[in-house]
Amino acid sequence: MEFERLLEIVINEPVFETGLLLSSMADPMDIRKQLSRWVSAGKIFQLRRGLYCLAPPYQKVKPHPFLIANRLHSGSYVSLQSALAYYGMIPENVPVTTSLTAGRPENLRNLLGEFDFRHVQVKWLRGYSQVDLINDQKAFVAKPEKAILDLVYLQPGGDSNNYLRELRLQALDRLNLDEMKIFASELNKPKLIRASEIIQQLFSEEELDYDLL
Repeated sequence: MEFERLLEIVINEPVFETGLLLSSMADPMDIRKQLSRWVSAGKIFQLRRGLYCLAPPYQKVKPHPFLIANRLHSGSYVSLQSALAYYGMIPENVPVTTSLTAGRPENLRNLLGEFDFRHVQVKWLRGYSQVDLINDQKAFVAKPEKAILDLVYLQPGGDSNNYLRELRLQALDRLNLDEMKIFASELNKPKLIRASEIIQQLFSEEELDYDLL
């Protein structure tokens, strides 16, 4: 396969898998050798085995970190501080994209960033939806309510008043507190129920501060 033919196939794809190319009539061994050569030549980036993206200047669509995370681990969704920063609910910039998966935990680094995958049980994989990102890209991201509860669940002492206040949660009007309570109840974790009560208090305090302005 010539590089020009690769561009014809994947030019509009933020990322692509080897399988997309193997569906053609080209020889699989030849394709794998060519991919390795193009990586060495800096024409494409390898994100992990079997997953690639075009490198500048050939890259037409820059892949969003959330999309990359979803494709690195099938069945995962972005959550914790990554999701909260995306919703504008914490003030800090988050350089690592963190996701939850029922698969094995791992930390992956490639030329496009760092991606952390935290393991949870299958029953925990709920409370997320597909969101629209830039350039018609989409990714599965925790809803704001679930992102907070995921963080509380995985963080030792995450249900403490001090920890939740230190997060400096903002834009709490984005939260559906009733939905958060439902999630906490369905997951049947006292830690989550305690945290949802504290967040309800923080919400009330924010409303009071707004009224006093």
